[in-house]
Amino acid sequence: MYVKLNGEMVYLWRAVDHEGEVLERYVTKSRDKAAALTFMKKALKRHGSPEAIATDGLRSYRAAMNELGNAEKQEVGRWANNRVENSHLPFRRRELAMLRFRQMKTLRKFASVHANIHNHFSLERHLTGRQTYRERRSAALAEWQVLAD
Repeated sequence: MYVKLNGEMVYLWRAVDHEGEVLERYVTKSRDKAAALTFMKKALKRHGSPEAIATDGLRSYRAAMNELGNAEKQEVGRWANNRVENSHLPFRRRELAMLRFRQMKTLRKFASVHANIHNHFSLERHLTGRQTYRERRSAALAEWQVLAD
């Protein structure tokens, strides 16, 4: 995903699990093999090696995965990375409300905090009943207030 930073394009790399929670994020000015390799090393070191890694068709992913020895785990397909693409939507809505970013430091901090908050409060409303949703939401808010203090 790209983000405009003072009119210049920068790239936001994101690792998402099977439930749509953002695990890792990384902001770079380039979208090449070195950036992909750095991001994948960071994600694999923190979260371990997954069974499969779904990506888009960018060649940088293939080159980085070949170097890491994970090339057989890569899944590239028409709908393979939909979960990752859909995880961008809440970020895009919030970014638009903020009227874009001016500094790389601000973008990195926002991406990190936004993902954590969204993961904490994203309760899949469409899958639960009203009462269950309200209880989970109250529990998440109570936990958040304890963490904030």
